[in-house]
Order: sequence, then C-alpha cells, then structure tokens
Amino acid sequence: MTEIQKCPKGIFFDVDDTLYDHLQPLRQALQSVLATGESFPYEAVYHRFRYYSDILSAGHGGVNAAGAEEDLQEMRVKRVMLALAEFGIDVTEEDAARIQQRYLEGQFQISPFPEAVELIHKLQSAGHVVGLITNGPAQHQMAKIKALSLDQWIRPDYIFISGAVGYDKPDPRLFAHVNEMTGTEAPGSIYIGDSWRNDVVGALEAGWTAIWFNHRTVQPESDHRPHYTAGSYRELAGVLLSS
Repeated sequence: MTEIQKCPKGIFFDVDDTLYDHLQPLRQALQSVLATGESFPYEAVYHRFRYYSDILSAGHGGVNAAGAEEDLQEMRVKRVMLALAEFGIDVTEEDAARIQQRYLEGQFQISPFPEAVELIHKLQSAGHVVGLITNGPAQHQMAKIKALSLDQWIRPDYIFISGAVGYDKPDPRLFAHVNEMTGTEAPGSIYIGDSWRNDVVGALEAGWTAIWFNHRTVQPESDHRPHYTAGSYRELAGVLLSS
C-alpha cells in the first residue's frame, strides 16, 4: 500500500474492539453473573452479542432516532438474551439486565492495545490526519475515549461520535461529514474497524478505503470486499506504514 506514503491521508479508527479489547468487560460480566468458566465460548458469544447490538440498533433507527434513549436499555438487555440463547443459555430479563450493568461498569476499566498507540503516533508523525469515528451516545463514548486516554493523542476536532454528529455508521453521511470537517476527501480516506456491517460496509459505501481489523477471525457477512484485512496490529502497521 505504498500510495499511503506518497501523500498525507485521512486515517480514522473505530474504537470498540479495534483500539481496545471490547470482549474483556463482557467476559467479566458473564463470569460475575453466570459464573462462566474458562471453557465458555466467550469470543463466539461476543461476536453474536455485537451482531445483535448492530441489528437491534439499526432496527430502532440508530442512536439518533427519536425515542432512542428510551429504547436503549431495552435493546441492550435484549442483545444479551438473544446472543446467549444461540448457545443454549436462557437467561431471565433480570439476569440479562445484571449482565448488561456489569458490562457497562467494566467499559471504563479498559486500556488500549499497546500497538495501537504506537501506530497512531507513527501515522501522525508521517503527516496523516488521524482520527476516530465511533457509534454510540456522545457522553458514553467520550467517557470510554477518555478512559483509554485517546483524547490525549487525538485532536478533539478529529473525534467523531455518532450521537453527537447525528448519523450512525454505516450511514455514508457520517463519513461525508468527517471529510467535510477535516478537509479530507473520500478517495484519500481510510477507515479501520472490526465490525463488518458498520465499519467495512460503511466505509466502502462512502467511497473510502476499508481495512477490516479481523483480529477475531470471524466470517464476512456479505459480498462486500474490504481493500485490506489485518488480523493483528503488526499486520495493520505493515499495510499502513509499508514504503
């Protein structure tokens, strides 16, 4: 990908499970409420948990839909129940709410992948515009960004949260807004994320270069083709920093 080195680009990262281990707080929540052991299929459950999170959120019109705040807790509890049901675990609504609460509490006790910080610094040193695009309520996502200390490395005007912008990934209007606000253009913009629906499809539909950060080795969910796939930060750095 030598063209990245030839001129500055807009390089934007997803946050959840791209810049930090998003599975960790869910694992801790399940262990706390259900006493799951080490042999429990945490990654598989997490993948379905994220799937239902995306589907249910889209079904409600996203974070910015009218009534979204009222629907949010219901959606969060339902995604827990649906994901676990696929693995033969039927939980009550009360237990699902307890899992969700423990999961939320754990989301602010997180650390970025060490290689992520190093890569961000290298890209910034190379002259690229480096920012974040993340779905979720503005206050909630910003609290996570601060817990990760990402606000110390990323300019505030390069941080885009769907709840503040008014559009959710994969809506191309969110990506267009990012281009407008950062002075970048779609053909020169790159998006890195783990979610097939939100990140890969969203970036492709917006005319951006899509890099799928598939560090959990899951399967594609459609016929879309990301420009690149990376399973680790070493591979990702190889794509973005190769000369």
